[in-house]
Parts: sequence; structure tokens; C-alpha cells
Amino acid sequence: MLGAMQDFELRVTGLLDHAAKLHGMREVVTRWANGSVGRTNWAGIRHDALRLAQALWRLGLEPEDRVATLAMNHGRHLVTWFGVPGAGCILHTINPRLFDDQLDFIVNHAGDRVLIYDVVFRPIVERMKPRWKSVERYICFDDGEFEEWIDAEDGKAQWAAGSERAPCMLCYTSGTTGDPKGVLFEHRSIILHTMMEIAPAALCLEARSSVLPVVPMFHANNWGFPWSCAMVGAKLVYSAVNDADTLCALIRDEGITHVAGVPTVWLAMFQHIETTGQELPFITHALSGGSAVPRAVVERLMRHGVRLMQAWGMTETSPIATLTDEPAGWDTMDFDMRVSLKASQGRPPYGCEVRCVDLDDPARELQWDGVTSGALQVRGPWVVRRYFKAEADAAGTDGWFDTGDVAVIAPDGTLRLTDRTKDVIKSGGEWISSVALENAAVGHPAVAEAAAIGISHAKWDERPVLFVVRKPGAAVDGEDILAFLTGKVAKWWLPDAIEFVDDLPHTARA
Repeated sequence: MLGAMQDFELRVTGLLDHAAKLHGMREVVTRWANGSVGRTNWAGIRHDALRLAQALWRLGLEPEDRVATLAMNHGRHLVTWFGVPGAGCILHTINPRLFDDQLDFIVNHAGDRVLIYDVVFRPIVERMKPRWKSVERYICFDDGEFEEWIDAEDGKAQWAAGSERAPCMLCYTSGTTGDPKGVLFEHRSIILHTMMEIAPAALCLEARSSVLPVVPMFHANNWGFPWSCAMVGAKLVYSAVNDADTLCALIRDEGITHVAGVPTVWLAMFQHIETTGQELPFITHALSGGSAVPRAVVERLMRHGVRLMQAWGMTETSPIATLTDEPAGWDTMDFDMRVSLKASQGRPPYGCEVRCVDLDDPARELQWDGVTSGALQVRGPWVVRRYFKAEADAAGTDGWFDTGDVAVIAPDGTLRLTDRTKDVIKSGGEWISSVALENAAVGHPAVAEAAAIGISHAKWDERPVLFVVRKPGAAVDGEDILAFLTGKVAKWWLPDAIEFVDDLPHTARA
């Protein structure tokens, strides 16, 4: 027997309908790179998203066709987050920091038919056009072309109907070997993740919140803020540039309550206010993720009266899998205990489960004793099951997905990451593949072997150092290696130091 409740499909366009109807005049603000500020509201975003859907239909796009964006944070980009799924298509956000071979692969693998980009990325677009075989139409966001394109439509349309299980967004993530992998999100998974995110025990979002997501819109679903702010009708503020002076001014001028960014954002803001003699602008909530938050940052934010939520997750978890909530004993904890808790990766909210398994025997699940470390696995309704176009599931038959991280779980479920099983380096919240960097280096005719490792960095969490073994009789120095790597990997992948050694240790894997 089925239940007797209404069968109502959970689709992301319903979030925008709700925001426009109940919070239509709540602002969506863009601070452009030239210093100008653009203002619209949730009603305006809905109107433009409907016009975008009509424009895509006029181009002949069909259900589940992919539309890519190569853009920073701004209101026009936000329009695509609802208009593309609203047309029944799939939005594919592209990271402009990737190097050419990766950009080549992901666009062609996704089969993107339309690509909408910021004018600042026009050199990338022009360079890549001959390699992007699937793209039929290019449209620029900020030279007047995008607005002219959707201005031809009247917005008097209905969203494309479909199942909540239908895909609506695609994001690629780097792995340790092989090509990037696409994570295909569905309407239902996003809605469930959004319901979790707005809760008081999570990000504590409501209509009176004013939110500044510094995290790029091309990175890990912008941490879900386009959808969660629509769900509650919060004011949403975007900036196309993220220097500390601009961010501090936006916080003051726009009455920001919530700021979300990787630890480097907070470090840059602290350095800015110390240099200028200013005070940290008043905010109530700070979300940090992408890499571990230094204890000093946690302490400083908490002493400033900010409620810090450290989140852990990955693109494959939509992205939030754990959060530093405030448990029942919070009010009786001393300050050091509170800081220690907030410096952890937190606990999983309802909807996401975590466990650790033995590194040598993955079939053996470890106890939550706060001491024993193991390979971290997750499962839940917003965790990836299979990568886009893959032939086999990424998760096991019981749903557990191996994150590649090593962690310890305390008896109360608090997670602490201790290491990574993946050969990747996390710098400023972004992954650098040590294997890809090593492979590029050994392409130099004078290099016999190379090994890249991540070393601790005060600002970027980790930065790569490359160890190189010269071929017998070869003469090559660090500048030669850097010059060789330039153009073969992303600029921010280039190692901070290159050390030459006689040999490298080898394990059974090597």
C-alpha cells in the first residue's frame, strides 16, 4: 500500500518559484571587477531564468543537453543555475584554472552544446575553440551578448517538467590518475542537500541572512548557496574579484551576516585589517572548507563573536558531508574545548553517513574510538553513485563511497582527517595531482624520475615541492624544469621548490 500524500516532484526550479513569490524583492547583488555594483532580486532572477530557458529552446536544445559556463561569481551566472535546469538541460560549471588538456577533455566528454563565458576568459575560449568539437554556440556573459540574447524572450513560459531523479548539474573533479571524472547531480539530491544546509545545526540560514559566498561558482556547487539562499529568501551577494579590501568593503556596505570561503580568504582578510588598522567587519556566521582551518583562524573568528562552521566534503558529496555543529554540552565547554571542536571536520548531518575501514582490510569496519585511523567512506542521498558515462559504480554495492581520505572518528561521531590515501595535494582548497605533476616533469629529456609532495604552507595549506633525479650526465636546473612545466600544467600547480636528489625511495607500488 502506498501512502496518501501528494506526489510532488522536488526540482530546483521550485526553489526559485518560492523565492520569487515570497521573497521577490530580496536583493541579489553583484560587485563587478570594474568596481560597479549591479542589483536585481529573486523575482528578477526568475524572470531572467525563464527567458534563458526560452532562449535555449529556441536554439534547439533538448532534455539533458549540456550547457557549460566558464565564469566567476555574479548574478548572470546565477541565472544559468536555474534557467538551464529549468529548460530541462544540465548545467556544467567549468573550472577556468584547469590546463588545456583537462579543458579539452571535460568539455568534449560532457558533450557541451552551448558555452557561456566571462569576457575575461575569452583568451581561453578562443584558444580552445578548435579543440571543443561538441560546442555549437558561444555566448559572452558581460559584453552585452547574454542580455541581448535573453532580451529576445518574454519570460512567459513554464519550466520543463520532469522527474526529481532527472539530472540537472554536472561538475568534474580531478583524480589521482587518468582523466577528470564528472559528478552528475540530480534535482532530488540537490533539494535534500539544501534542506540540510539551511538548518540551525548547519549554516543557520533564514530570510534575514545576507550571504557572501567567496568560494567560486565553478567549485563544488558554490557550496550549495544559490539553492539554499533561494529556499529561505536570503540576500545573496557575489563579487567577481576577491581581494581582501573588496570583500571587507562588501561586508560593511551590504550588511553581510554569512561569509563562506577557504582558509586563505580569512588569512588574507586578517592580514588586510592588520595592515590598514581596521577592525574585522561584523558578521555572525563564517563557513570555511576546502582544507583544514588553522586553529589560529578558528580562535580569532570565535573571539570576534563569529559562529564558525567548518565543513568537510567533496564534489562527490554535493559537497557537504560533515559540519562542526554545537553539541548538547557546548554551553558548559571552556573556550579551548570549543576551539578544538570547531577545528575538527565536525559530524555528519542527517542524510550523510560516515565510517572508517581498515587500510589493509577494507572489509573490516573500524570502531569510533577517536584513536584508530582508517580509510574514510561516506554514503547518502547526495553522495555520488556512478561518475558520468562510467561503466561501473564508484560506490560499493552497499553504497559506501571511498573518499581517499584517512580519518579518525570519535565516539560522538566527530571526524578528524589525518592523511590522504590519494596522491593529491590540496592547495587553497583546490586539488593538485602529484601524479600528473610528476608525469609532466619526467617528460623533460634530462629527467629520470620525479616525485611531488605537499608541504605545509601558512596561506595555502599545502604547496607542491618536486624532487627530481637527473638522467646520467644530464645538466638541468630548477629554472629549466619550471620553464618546461609552464603551459603543461596549470600555473598554480607549478612547484614552489625543485630539489635535485640522487635517487628516490621506492615502495612496492612504485
